[in-house]
Amino acid sequence: MKNIVSVIILLTSLYAQNICSQNIPSESIIATNELASYLKPEVQQELGGRNAITPTVLANYFRTKFSERYFYNWKDNDARFQAYAQAYPDTEKNHLERASDHMTKYPAIAQWKLPYKYRNGEPVDTYAMRHLARQHKMVDIAFEYNFQNKDPKYITYFKDQLKSLNLALLANKYETMEGGNGTYEAFRSGYRILNWLEIHNMFLGEKTYSDEDQLVTIATLLQHASNLYESNTEFVPGNHQTRGMSALAMLSILFNDFEDADKWNERAMHLLEQHLSKEINADGFQFERTVHYHISDIDTYYYVYQLAKNSNVKVDQIWENKLKSLFVTLTKIAYPDKSAPVFSDDTDKPWAETNDISGALTLGYLLFGDPQMGYFANNFVASDMFYFLNNSQLKMLDTIKTQAPNFKSVDFPVTGFYFMRQGWNKDDMMMSISNGLDPDKPDHQHGDMLGIQAMANGQVVLPNYQVRYSLKDFEFFKNSMVKNVALVDNELIGKDYGGNQGGSGFGKFKSLPHPTTIAWKTAEDLDFYAGSHDGFENIGVYYSRQVIYLKGDMWIVKDNFKSTTPHTYKQVWQGHYSVDKGADLIRSSFSDGSGADIYQFKRADTVQSDGKDGKQWSVVAKKDQQDYSFITAVTPFKSFEGRIDEDKESPAVKGWKQNNSNWTAEGTATVSLSKEKASVFFSVKKLTLNLIQLTFSSDADVYVKEVEGKILITSLNQATVTVTYKNGKVSKKAILKPGETFEIILH
Repeated sequence: MKNIVSVIILLTSLYAQNICSQNIPSESIIATNELASYLKPEVQQELGGRNAITPTVLANYFRTKFSERYFYNWKDNDARFQAYAQAYPDTEKNHLERASDHMTKYPAIAQWKLPYKYRNGEPVDTYAMRHLARQHKMVDIAFEYNFQNKDPKYITYFKDQLKSLNLALLANKYETMEGGNGTYEAFRSGYRILNWLEIHNMFLGEKTYSDEDQLVTIATLLQHASNLYESNTEFVPGNHQTRGMSALAMLSILFNDFEDADKWNERAMHLLEQHLSKEINADGFQFERTVHYHISDIDTYYYVYQLAKNSNVKVDQIWENKLKSLFVTLTKIAYPDKSAPVFSDDTDKPWAETNDISGALTLGYLLFGDPQMGYFANNFVASDMFYFLNNSQLKMLDTIKTQAPNFKSVDFPVTGFYFMRQGWNKDDMMMSISNGLDPDKPDHQHGDMLGIQAMANGQVVLPNYQVRYSLKDFEFFKNSMVKNVALVDNELIGKDYGGNQGGSGFGKFKSLPHPTTIAWKTAEDLDFYAGSHDGFENIGVYYSRQVIYLKGDMWIVKDNFKSTTPHTYKQVWQGHYSVDKGADLIRSSFSDGSGADIYQFKRADTVQSDGKDGKQWSVVAKKDQQDYSFITAVTPFKSFEGRIDEDKESPAVKGWKQNNSNWTAEGTATVSLSKEKASVFFSVKKLTLNLIQLTFSSDADVYVKEVEGKILITSLNQATVTVTYKNGKVSKKAILKPGETFEIILH
């Protein structure tokens, strides 16, 4: 019996190994005259049998297949390049600079392991080594081949550098993961495959790129696929594996003639579908909470989706659903000027205060034909996507259908983003609120919990800034002094910062606060958000923030601190705000005469302005307090006349009068704002209007509006409150959770 069990175990093991094993080696390159041996039997038969398949026959076969399977037909290379050069005349200089930079620094026969020196004798650092491994400037060299009248030296350089990596592989002289800069790490290998495929297709049909050269490239790509298959057996969160599996899926489609291709496809699609399921949140936002990585995922999945469509390869419905949701999300987070706010590790343009999402949504329009995506689209694609589209998609750019989005304020409750939006006219107001933390991989998140950003009159009035890992200011710009947040004493929100192993400049916080959303409410007159985080509980301070958008007029930001010991409480405001009028009114103005006032309804103690790398911020402080709340208006103005009148003791703010309501208010240091039949009250206990009395179980923040024989009471509180209504002999009671409305019909 024991022997039978042993045999069963052995057979099971051998079967499992056969299912998972590959024929194509991962640590060596197949000789070009042996490639045919790895083809599927039916392909060998199609080509006349194994012995009939010469290198010439095989190279011609794959040229034909590439013309059918790649993003566009390589036989149109000359025409496509002419169209590219005409559509993007400024790219020639950029391609030349990047190609020259690469070729000047590295010999064609490159070295793939540190320590290493550039041609000029200076040392290659880890950051540069990673970019050599990605081979992204090799694409510029391919373009230079065309710009320089097909000078064969550029093709020769590519061929030699590819071969140098193969030699390094055989000699075991390449960067490994132990050093943090692995040459065959999924992200770098995936990028290299993407770039080499583009170059391979651009060079097909060129005399200098012989049949043998083409087959060497194919053999090299097959080795890369084998390596990715072997080194990615389990799900690993993050964009590094997705980039690698995207490349593996592409190879499995483009080279599905090889026996191992089906295994590659199964592995890649299985892992990518896990990433789609786990990393595209149910609300449609990519889990790393940045626009940069969100768009990067769009590209990653697009390449596979498009190639699958070209080859009529069926993909699961989750692909279309999730991919489309990524595009729809970009429309939902957009500013009125069609750009987007900056979130965490957005790295495309360091110090920029918005993100350009037009290129991504142009791609979305070309995929799905959605007019709301077309509203944000260009009549051109980004130059780096031109070679990844087919001719019919390029023709769609001539007649883009557009429709302004039909939504205004939106939320992403899983990811923790909230957007208060007036509308889609260019001068409309919009504010974003960030209060989320990915539980698995918050590496790219900044110290901006409960941070806000805002645009009005076409200007970013409360900015956040893009970053770059390699810049010396990266750690500083990743934390709270360059965010629109509240702070306590000298505490920052991001804590225990540490750099990564590879030394690229990237780093992350080991400790970030845990956020809580208390309420999110959108209504005709106002939007309301309340949330908290535990970032200051290490020093005994409870903190929460309320944001109220009085639509078309202003945002009110209320920052609440509670402690048993005195502290200095702070608000940090980004932007070039002048502080000459003191802590209670700081002002920014722009070149077109528009601007924004930040006004304190309760007197603050001090304001200090500081800056770095051309950016400026102001810190408003209240000192020596245990329990305290800032109540602050962020008030954009279109022109000088719309500013807050700094010469008045208690000025109206956008027509809202301070402490001048028809209601008589009682409470602890109550603050009120009133306009027509609407009032906002902070810290109110009781309200009286003629015979009507509204009594709250504790000091509360509420919005009260009289309309058509009714009184509407909306809780702007952080906590549940009970309200008692009395009008003569009529008495009613209601329990109001934050954001809820109690309607009273008057008789």
